[in-house]
Amino acid sequence: MRRLGSGFAAIGDAQFLPGYSVLLTDDPAVQRLSELPRSGRLAFLADMDRLGEAVERACRRMDSGFRRVNLEILGNADGFLHAHVWPRYEELVRLPVWLYPRERWSEERYALGPRHDRLREAVGEELDRLAG
Repeated sequence: MRRLGSGFAAIGDAQFLPGYSVLLTDDPAVQRLSELPRSGRLAFLADMDRLGEAVERACRRMDSGFRRVNLEILGNADGFLHAHVWPRYEELVRLPVWLYPRERWSEERYALGPRHDRLREAVGEELDRLAG
């Protein structure tokens, strides 16, 4: 979606929670937040906050069932620093995203596609507004 100061904001491949996005570090050799100098850590966290707010604004505007966003830096499966921005809706809002049924991660009906273009554009526009 956008190049940010510390990395790249991208919309996720699985959209069972519409608006799911990730912040990817611009240095693929960095595996964890603690490997960055303090200024780099703060820049990454600020970009994570910016992406989270952009997703929140866009999802709130486009879906009345939107409730909040969850921000996560997990580092369990992928060997590079990244953050997840999960929009949360009425359904299963009290459970961690990772407890959603497994098929939601891979079923075609939840895959990123042209039907998500407007949401992707809305998040990008909010990222631009928050840059100033």
